[in-house]
Amino acid sequence: MSKIRRTGALACADVVAFGGLAVALGGQADAQQTPVDQLLSTPLIGSQAIGKVQSRLADVAAHNGLPTDQLRQILATDRTAWLDADSKLFFREPVLTAAQKSPEASPRWAKSAVQGATGPAFELHSKPGSNRVIYLDFDGHTITGTAWNASKGIDPVNVSAYDTDGDPANFGTAEQDVVHEVWARVAEDYATFDVDVTTQEPPQSAIDRSGASDQQYGTRVLIDPDTWYQSGCGCGGVAYIGVYDSTSQHDYYQPALVFTKGVSTGAKNLAEAASHEAGHNVGLNHDGTSTVGYYQGHGAWAPIMGVGYYRGISQWSKGEYADANNKEDDYAVIGTHGLALRADEAGDTTAAAAALTVGTPVSGFIATETDTDVYRVDVSAAGNYTAGANPAPTGGNLDIKLDLLDSSGSVIASDDPASGQADAGTPTGLGASVSATLQPGTYYLRIDNVGYGDPLNTGYSTYGSRGGYTLAVSAS
Repeated sequence: MSKIRRTGALACADVVAFGGLAVALGGQADAQQTPVDQLLSTPLIGSQAIGKVQSRLADVAAHNGLPTDQLRQILATDRTAWLDADSKLFFREPVLTAAQKSPEASPRWAKSAVQGATGPAFELHSKPGSNRVIYLDFDGHTITGTAWNASKGIDPVNVSAYDTDGDPANFGTAEQDVVHEVWARVAEDYATFDVDVTTQEPPQSAIDRSGASDQQYGTRVLIDPDTWYQSGCGCGGVAYIGVYDSTSQHDYYQPALVFTKGVSTGAKNLAEAASHEAGHNVGLNHDGTSTVGYYQGHGAWAPIMGVGYYRGISQWSKGEYADANNKEDDYAVIGTHGLALRADEAGDTTAAAAALTVGTPVSGFIATETDTDVYRVDVSAAGNYTAGANPAPTGGNLDIKLDLLDSSGSVIASDDPASGQADAGTPTGLGASVSATLQPGTYYLRIDNVGYGDPLNTGYSTYGSRGGYTLAVSAS
């Protein structure tokens, strides 16, 4: 595929100054306060910014849609938090070390056939038709009229296409395989939400939001191999927080940027960074501890808003691990920034079970912590049968327990393997399988999400154990 840079400009809305008049005793107007978006003249790291805006911190917090105490904590403790010249909060993620960017840690090439990602690399969709979009942009983009341009004094910025084979004009097979894998991983991270994660460029109107009545919008996550911003910040990515559903200046605070020079060109690292930066756009802060800004996880698990590069299972979190410094409910926060959960496609009980035919697989999603999906199977001939339920084949988040029930709803067989990882990119034990000798009749298969180990230090709870699955039953 040829690499064609698009020149679709991001529109810059006029900045509207808003600042109140301080009211003196007796209702008399005092001198006009400096508008909140004029308090700073240049972007400042949080520890410096808080000193500059301390007297107006409540106004700055409201400007960012955050409680005052939460913004104070973020600016005071998170070394990657910044306020820009307009007092808007954004994050600069740390660059990875050479060892962390090595092919051993995040292989440059994906497998030639990426499971779970079918079709041309630049026509991938996780939920076509959704009014929400997360666009993974690999083939270059012209950034203009945005906060990123303003902070650097460069407009426009022509970002190059992703390239690892020295041929920037074309996407080779290996490069397209990386695109497939990144898409598959990010799509799984957002699989429980009503959002289309796509590699096919949508119309700009499907990303931008013109106002509160505009219900079709999203974000662009730009995979950026250049140095125009990265060389100055020495970072792995940058993104503004809580701007996904903004009703004014929506495009001014986009795109979210993932720098290949900061996190490497490997599919696993790019995917973790892309989900993380999009997470900031939908309102999420960092998951760390009292001593580190980013929690790297334990066992095979890590939080998406921490550091998921080294763990086979990365999930959304509510800070259930030991010494967590951020207890925010990721799903609840994302829900307040424009992404609703998917509708349930299968009933939770035998009475509401969906149909499943022997030999014909079905796909579904566990979207809530308490969701179970039940399927009815009518067996016409006696024999040995095996049912298997598998999570998303690349980057699965859902840990499955599978039960086989008889016609009365009693459990005949059950399976819930221990989870782990073969390597940082490959979780193990998330799927489940049951086998039994059955007589003709009606049976049910029940998919439930489970945790593993102790979420404090060895595993995870059911909270983030959600995502896509496939289920099939066969005669053996």
